[in-house]
Amino acid sequence: MRYALVLLVLLLSGCDNTQPNMALGSLERGRIALTATASEIVIALPVKPGSAVKKGQLLVQLDDRLQASLVSKARAEVAQAEATLQKLQRGPREEEIATAKARVDGAKAALEVSQSNFTRALDLARQKLTSQSNLDEARAKRDESLANLQLAQQELRLLTNGTRQEDLQAAQAALDAAKAALAIEQKRLADLSIIATRDGILDDLPWNLGERVTRGSPVAILLAGKAPFARIYVPEPYRIKLTEGDPLTIHVDGLDKPVSGHLQWISTQPAFTPYYALNQQERARLMFLAKVQLPDSAAALPNGIPVQVELP
Repeated sequence: MRYALVLLVLLLSGCDNTQPNMALGSLERGRIALTATASEIVIALPVKPGSAVKKGQLLVQLDDRLQASLVSKARAEVAQAEATLQKLQRGPREEEIATAKARVDGAKAALEVSQSNFTRALDLARQKLTSQSNLDEARAKRDESLANLQLAQQELRLLTNGTRQEDLQAAQAALDAAKAALAIEQKRLADLSIIATRDGILDDLPWNLGERVTRGSPVAILLAGKAPFARIYVPEPYRIKLTEGDPLTIHVDGLDKPVSGHLQWISTQPAFTPYYALNQQERARLMFLAKVQLPDSAAALPNGIPVQVELP
Protein backbone atom coordinates (compact mmCIF):
# COMPACT_ATOMS: atom_id res chain seq x y z
CA MET A 1 0.00 0.00 0.00
CA ARG A 2 2.85 2.36 0.91
CA TYR A 3 4.61 1.74 -2.42
CA ALA A 4 1.37 2.46 -4.29
CA LEU A 5 1.04 5.91 -2.63
CA VAL A 6 4.63 6.83 -3.46
CA LEU A 7 4.10 5.79 -7.06
CA LEU A 8 0.94 7.91 -7.27
CA VAL A 9 2.78 11.00 -5.97
CA LEU A 10 5.58 10.48 -8.49
CA LEU A 11 3.07 10.15 -11.33
CA LEU A 12 1.23 13.32 -10.30
CA SER A 13 4.46 15.31 -10.02
CA GLY A 14 5.49 14.08 -13.45
CA CYS A 15 2.21 15.24 -14.99
CA ASP A 16 2.57 18.80 -13.60
CA ASN A 17 3.62 20.87 -16.65
CA THR A 18 3.22 24.28 -14.99
CA GLN A 19 6.22 26.58 -14.99
CA PRO A 20 6.48 28.49 -11.71
CA ASN A 21 8.53 31.32 -13.27
CA MET A 22 5.80 32.19 -15.79
CA ALA A 23 3.04 34.75 -15.39
CA LEU A 24 -0.05 34.15 -17.49
CA GLY A 25 -2.28 36.76 -19.13
CA SER A 26 -3.45 38.18 -22.45
CA LEU A 27 -2.80 41.05 -24.83
CA GLU A 28 -4.88 44.20 -24.39
CA ARG A 29 -4.95 47.86 -25.34
CA GLY A 30 -6.25 50.91 -23.55
CA ARG A 31 -9.96 51.24 -24.28
CA ILE A 32 -11.24 54.80 -24.82
CA ALA A 33 -14.96 55.51 -25.10
CA LEU A 34 -15.71 58.74 -27.00
CA THR A 35 -19.15 59.96 -25.94
CA ALA A 36 -21.75 62.29 -27.48
CA THR A 37 -22.27 65.68 -25.85
CA ALA A 38 -25.64 66.28 -27.57
CA SER A 39 -28.57 64.25 -28.83
CA GLU A 40 -28.07 64.66 -32.58
CA ILE A 41 -28.26 62.50 -35.70
CA VAL A 42 -25.21 60.67 -37.08
CA ILE A 43 -24.60 62.11 -40.56
CA ALA A 44 -21.16 60.66 -41.38
CA LEU A 45 -19.01 57.65 -40.43
CA PRO A 46 -15.81 58.20 -42.44
CA VAL A 47 -13.74 55.44 -40.79
CA LYS A 48 -14.52 51.73 -40.70
CA PRO A 49 -14.12 49.71 -37.48
CA GLY A 50 -10.76 47.98 -37.27
CA SER A 51 -8.91 50.78 -39.06
CA ALA A 52 -5.81 52.44 -37.64
CA VAL A 53 -6.45 56.10 -36.82
CA LYS A 54 -4.32 59.11 -35.91
CA LYS A 55 -4.91 61.65 -33.18
CA GLY A 56 -7.30 64.34 -34.45
CA GLN A 57 -8.84 62.17 -37.18
CA LEU A 58 -12.61 62.46 -37.63
CA LEU A 59 -14.44 59.30 -36.58
CA VAL A 60 -18.11 60.33 -36.31
CA GLN A 61 -19.89 63.48 -37.48
CA LEU A 62 -23.13 64.53 -35.77
CA ASP A 63 -25.64 66.99 -37.26
CA ASP A 64 -24.33 70.48 -36.39
CA ARG A 65 -26.77 72.81 -38.16
CA LEU A 66 -28.56 73.95 -35.00
CA GLN A 67 -25.31 74.50 -33.11
CA ALA A 68 -23.81 76.39 -36.05
CA SER A 69 -26.75 78.81 -35.87
CA LEU A 70 -26.12 79.33 -32.16
CA VAL A 71 -22.49 80.08 -32.92
CA SER A 72 -23.52 82.69 -35.50
CA LYS A 73 -25.85 84.30 -32.97
CA ALA A 74 -23.13 84.43 -30.34
CA ARG A 75 -20.69 85.91 -32.87
CA ALA A 76 -23.22 88.66 -33.70
CA GLU A 77 -23.59 89.47 -30.00
CA VAL A 78 -19.82 89.82 -29.73
CA ALA A 79 -19.81 92.25 -32.67
CA GLN A 80 -22.59 94.28 -31.04
CA ALA A 81 -20.70 94.45 -27.74
CA GLU A 82 -17.50 95.50 -29.54
CA ALA A 83 -19.36 98.30 -31.37
CA THR A 84 -20.83 99.56 -28.10
CA LEU A 85 -17.43 99.64 -26.45
CA GLN A 86 -15.82 101.44 -29.39
CA LYS A 87 -18.59 104.01 -29.38
CA LEU A 88 -18.00 104.76 -25.70
CA GLN A 89 -14.23 104.89 -26.17
CA ARG A 90 -14.42 107.36 -29.06
CA GLY A 91 -16.95 109.58 -27.34
CA PRO A 92 -19.50 111.86 -29.06
CA ARG A 93 -18.98 113.12 -32.60
CA GLU A 94 -18.44 116.78 -33.41
CA GLU A 95 -21.87 116.91 -35.04
CA GLU A 96 -23.53 115.74 -31.81
CA ILE A 97 -21.72 118.40 -29.78
CA ALA A 98 -22.67 121.09 -32.33
CA THR A 99 -26.30 119.97 -32.16
CA ALA A 100 -26.24 120.15 -28.35
CA LYS A 101 -24.79 123.68 -28.48
CA ALA A 102 -27.52 124.73 -30.88
CA ARG A 103 -30.14 123.42 -28.46
CA VAL A 104 -28.56 125.50 -25.69
CA ASP A 105 -28.62 128.62 -27.86
CA GLY A 106 -32.22 127.98 -28.81
CA ALA A 107 -33.18 127.44 -25.17
CA LYS A 108 -31.50 130.72 -24.22
CA ALA A 109 -33.40 132.60 -26.90
CA ALA A 110 -36.69 131.06 -25.82
CA LEU A 111 -35.94 131.99 -22.22
CA GLU A 112 -35.28 135.60 -23.16
CA VAL A 113 -38.63 135.81 -24.97
CA SER A 114 -40.54 134.18 -22.14
CA GLN A 115 -38.77 136.38 -19.58
CA SER A 116 -39.75 139.52 -21.54
CA ASN A 117 -43.35 138.34 -21.77
CA PHE A 118 -43.45 137.64 -18.06
CA THR A 119 -41.98 141.07 -17.20
CA ARG A 120 -44.57 142.74 -19.43
CA ALA A 121 -47.41 140.73 -17.91
CA LEU A 122 -46.16 141.59 -14.42
CA ASP A 123 -46.23 145.36 -15.19
CA LEU A 124 -49.74 145.08 -16.64
CA ALA A 125 -50.88 143.15 -13.59
CA ARG A 126 -49.60 145.87 -11.29
CA GLN A 127 -51.57 148.43 -13.32
CA LYS A 128 -54.66 146.24 -13.13
CA LEU A 129 -54.63 145.98 -16.94
CA THR A 130 -54.46 142.14 -17.17
CA SER A 131 -55.85 139.22 -15.30
CA GLN A 132 -54.04 137.05 -12.79
CA SER A 133 -54.42 134.03 -15.07
CA ASN A 134 -52.46 135.76 -17.85
CA LEU A 135 -49.70 136.53 -15.36
CA ASP A 136 -49.61 132.93 -14.17
CA GLU A 137 -49.43 131.68 -17.74
CA ALA A 138 -46.51 133.98 -18.55
CA ARG A 139 -44.72 132.85 -15.38
CA ALA A 140 -45.23 129.19 -16.29
CA LYS A 141 -43.83 129.69 -19.79
CA ARG A 142 -40.81 131.45 -18.35
CA ASP A 143 -40.19 128.62 -15.88
CA GLU A 144 -40.58 126.05 -18.67
CA SER A 145 -38.06 127.89 -20.83
CA LEU A 146 -35.63 128.00 -17.91
CA ALA A 147 -35.98 124.27 -17.35
CA ASN A 148 -35.43 123.59 -21.06
CA LEU A 149 -32.26 125.66 -20.97
CA GLN A 150 -30.93 123.77 -17.94
CA LEU A 151 -31.72 120.44 -19.65
CA ALA A 152 -29.91 121.48 -22.84
CA GLN A 153 -26.90 122.66 -20.83
CA GLN A 154 -26.74 119.33 -18.98
CA GLU A 155 -26.87 117.38 -22.24
CA LEU A 156 -24.06 119.51 -23.67
CA ARG A 157 -22.00 119.01 -20.49
CA LEU A 158 -22.58 115.26 -20.72
CA LEU A 159 -21.19 115.19 -24.26
CA THR A 160 -18.20 117.44 -23.61
CA ASN A 161 -17.14 115.68 -20.38
CA GLY A 162 -16.75 112.33 -22.21
CA THR A 163 -17.64 108.79 -21.20
CA ARG A 164 -17.45 107.79 -17.56
CA GLN A 165 -14.93 105.13 -16.55
CA GLU A 166 -17.72 103.02 -15.06
CA ASP A 167 -19.52 102.92 -18.41
CA LEU A 168 -16.34 101.80 -20.15
CA GLN A 169 -15.81 99.05 -17.58
CA ALA A 170 -19.41 97.87 -17.95
CA ALA A 171 -19.07 97.78 -21.75
CA GLN A 172 -15.80 95.87 -21.48
CA ALA A 173 -17.41 93.36 -19.12
CA ALA A 174 -20.32 92.90 -21.53
CA LEU A 175 -17.85 92.24 -24.36
CA ASP A 176 -15.92 89.69 -22.27
CA ALA A 177 -19.16 87.90 -21.40
CA ALA A 178 -20.16 87.79 -25.07
CA LYS A 179 -16.77 86.36 -26.05
CA ALA A 180 -17.03 83.71 -23.33
CA ALA A 181 -20.51 82.74 -24.56
CA LEU A 182 -19.13 82.48 -28.11
CA ALA A 183 -16.30 80.24 -26.94
CA ILE A 184 -18.80 77.94 -25.22
CA GLU A 185 -20.94 77.66 -28.35
CA GLN A 186 -17.87 77.05 -30.52
CA LYS A 187 -16.73 74.27 -28.17
CA ARG A 188 -20.16 72.65 -28.37
CA LEU A 189 -19.99 72.87 -32.16
CA ALA A 190 -16.54 71.26 -32.21
CA ASP A 191 -17.75 68.47 -29.91
CA LEU A 192 -20.24 67.37 -32.56
CA SER A 193 -17.25 66.21 -34.61
CA ILE A 194 -16.04 63.12 -32.75
CA ILE A 195 -12.29 62.90 -33.30
CA ALA A 196 -9.64 60.45 -32.14
CA THR A 197 -7.98 61.71 -28.98
CA ARG A 198 -5.01 59.35 -29.40
CA ASP A 199 -3.36 57.19 -32.02
CA GLY A 200 -4.86 53.72 -32.07
CA ILE A 201 -7.40 51.40 -33.67
CA LEU A 202 -11.11 52.13 -34.10
CA ASP A 203 -12.66 49.13 -32.39
CA ASP A 204 -16.41 49.79 -32.64
CA LEU A 205 -19.08 52.29 -33.77
CA PRO A 206 -22.14 51.60 -31.59
CA TRP A 207 -24.47 53.90 -33.61
CA ASN A 208 -25.45 53.56 -37.25
CA LEU A 209 -25.68 56.27 -39.89
CA GLY A 210 -28.95 58.20 -39.53
CA GLU A 211 -29.58 57.27 -35.90
CA ARG A 212 -30.10 59.90 -33.22
CA VAL A 213 -27.57 59.28 -30.49
CA THR A 214 -28.27 59.62 -26.80
CA ARG A 215 -26.39 62.34 -25.00
CA GLY A 216 -23.58 60.84 -22.93
CA SER A 217 -23.57 57.51 -24.78
CA PRO A 218 -20.40 56.15 -26.47
CA VAL A 219 -20.35 56.80 -30.22
CA ALA A 220 -16.86 55.45 -30.93
CA ILE A 221 -14.64 52.96 -29.10
CA LEU A 222 -10.93 53.50 -29.60
CA LEU A 223 -8.12 51.11 -28.70
CA ALA A 224 -5.23 53.41 -27.86
CA GLY A 225 -1.56 52.87 -28.53
CA LYS A 226 0.42 51.35 -31.38
CA ALA A 227 1.38 48.12 -29.64
CA PRO A 228 -0.68 46.21 -27.06
CA PHE A 229 0.36 45.47 -23.50
CA ALA A 230 0.24 42.15 -21.70
CA ARG A 231 -2.09 42.10 -18.70
CA ILE A 232 -0.65 39.41 -16.47
CA TYR A 233 -0.96 38.12 -12.91
CA VAL A 234 2.32 37.81 -11.01
CA PRO A 235 2.54 35.16 -8.26
CA GLU A 236 3.37 36.49 -4.82
CA PRO A 237 6.92 35.02 -4.55
CA TYR A 238 8.02 37.04 -7.62
CA ARG A 239 6.42 40.35 -6.64
CA ILE A 240 9.37 41.62 -4.61
CA LYS A 241 11.76 40.93 -7.50
CA LEU A 242 9.93 43.19 -9.97
CA THR A 243 10.28 46.94 -10.44
CA GLU A 244 8.58 49.17 -13.00
CA GLY A 245 10.77 49.42 -16.10
CA ASP A 246 12.31 45.93 -15.76
CA PRO A 247 12.85 44.15 -19.12
CA LEU A 248 10.79 40.97 -19.50
CA THR A 249 10.46 38.26 -22.13
CA ILE A 250 6.96 37.62 -23.48
CA HIS A 251 5.83 34.41 -25.20
CA VAL A 252 2.80 35.06 -27.42
CA ASP A 253 0.66 32.15 -28.57
CA GLY A 254 1.20 31.63 -32.29
CA LEU A 255 4.65 33.28 -32.44
CA ASP A 256 7.75 31.13 -32.70
CA LYS A 257 10.04 33.72 -31.15
CA PRO A 258 9.46 35.58 -27.86
CA VAL A 259 8.99 39.35 -27.72
CA SER A 260 10.91 41.70 -25.46
CA GLY A 261 8.94 44.15 -23.34
CA HIS A 262 9.18 46.13 -20.11
CA LEU A 263 7.14 46.21 -16.94
CA GLN A 264 4.92 49.28 -17.20
CA TRP A 265 2.95 48.93 -13.95
CA ILE A 266 2.32 46.45 -11.16
CA SER A 267 -0.31 46.60 -8.46
CA THR A 268 0.54 47.05 -4.79
CA GLN A 269 -2.48 44.99 -3.72
CA PRO A 270 -3.11 41.31 -4.52
CA ALA A 271 -5.91 40.52 -6.92
CA PHE A 272 -6.77 37.00 -5.70
CA THR A 273 -7.11 35.29 -2.33
CA PRO A 274 -7.49 37.18 1.00
CA TYR A 275 -4.16 38.62 2.05
CA TYR A 276 -4.67 38.21 5.82
CA ALA A 277 -4.00 35.16 8.02
CA LEU A 278 -2.20 33.19 5.31
CA ASN A 279 0.51 30.66 5.92
CA GLN A 280 3.57 30.36 3.69
CA GLN A 281 1.96 27.90 1.31
CA GLU A 282 -1.22 29.95 0.93
CA ARG A 283 0.69 33.20 0.41
CA ALA A 284 2.21 31.70 -2.70
CA ARG A 285 -1.25 31.74 -4.27
CA LEU A 286 -1.53 35.53 -4.10
CA MET A 287 -1.54 37.24 -7.50
CA PHE A 288 -0.57 40.83 -8.38
CA LEU A 289 -1.99 42.43 -11.50
CA ALA A 290 0.68 43.91 -13.81
CA LYS A 291 1.05 45.43 -17.27
CA VAL A 292 3.97 44.62 -19.56
CA GLN A 293 4.30 46.94 -22.56
CA LEU A 294 5.24 45.38 -25.89
CA PRO A 295 7.45 47.23 -28.43
CA ASP A 296 6.02 49.10 -31.42
CA SER A 297 7.13 46.25 -33.67
CA ALA A 298 4.31 44.19 -32.14
CA ALA A 299 1.64 46.65 -33.27
CA ALA A 300 0.02 44.07 -35.55
CA LEU A 301 -0.79 41.70 -32.69
CA PRO A 302 -4.51 41.61 -31.91
CA ASN A 303 -6.16 41.86 -28.50
CA GLY A 304 -7.10 38.82 -26.48
CA ILE A 305 -4.16 36.56 -27.46
CA PRO A 306 -2.91 34.52 -24.45
CA VAL A 307 0.68 35.25 -23.36
CA GLN A 308 3.24 33.97 -20.88
CA VAL A 309 5.81 36.27 -19.35
CA GLU A 310 9.08 34.99 -17.93
CA LEU A 311 9.69 36.18 -14.37
CA PRO A 312 13.11 36.67 -12.78
